[in-house]
Amino acid sequence: MPMRVAVGSDHAGFDLKEILRAELAALGHDDVDLGTHDGTTSVDYPDYGAAVGRAVAGGLADLGVCVCGSGNGIAMAANKVPGVRAAVVHDVTTAALAGMHNHANVICFGARTTGAIVVIDALGAFLDAVDAVRDAPEDDRRHQRRIEKLAALDDHHDHRGHDDRHDLDDNGQRRERELIHHTAPKETLTP
Repeated sequence: MPMRVAVGSDHAGFDLKEILRAELAALGHDDVDLGTHDGTTSVDYPDYGAAVGRAVAGGLADLGVCVCGSGNGIAMAANKVPGVRAAVVHDVTTAALAGMHNHANVICFGARTTGAIVVIDALGAFLDAVDAVRDAPEDDRRHQRRIEKLAALDDHHDHRGHDDRHDLDDNGQRRERELIHHTAPKETLTP
């Protein structure tokens, strides 16, 4: 099924972004190019990761593709947007798993770490995985519980990672809260 894909990169990822745009077109998808528009002017990856994230979370695009030098920084920026599940992928396997298991809606590549042929194959694997998940019967979505937990993190945490449902006083006003170290439940730490 044709999809609308937001694409963005910094200067380091520009050339690879253009290759991915051509591949998306060849596969019959529409792309929304959110920049950058040249590979020589130094720009900041958070601007482009956030732009792609906002396009996906806001419904202007079905999916997003980001590229920077390593893929990490632009993924961090995209993941700051509530509703975005951006994954750094390095090959067909990580791309397919990001789509199938994590329901990633943005994938990020490192132009300095992964070659164009591998990235093109990974993009295809991701798009196939997204289609497979969308076409799966509701009762066959094995990872849905985990995806719902990720969504809950968007809904109930402030920018410092605190659960904001407990940060209000009796009058509904935000109260200051001492930073508390949270650990995994004990049962997850035992074999």
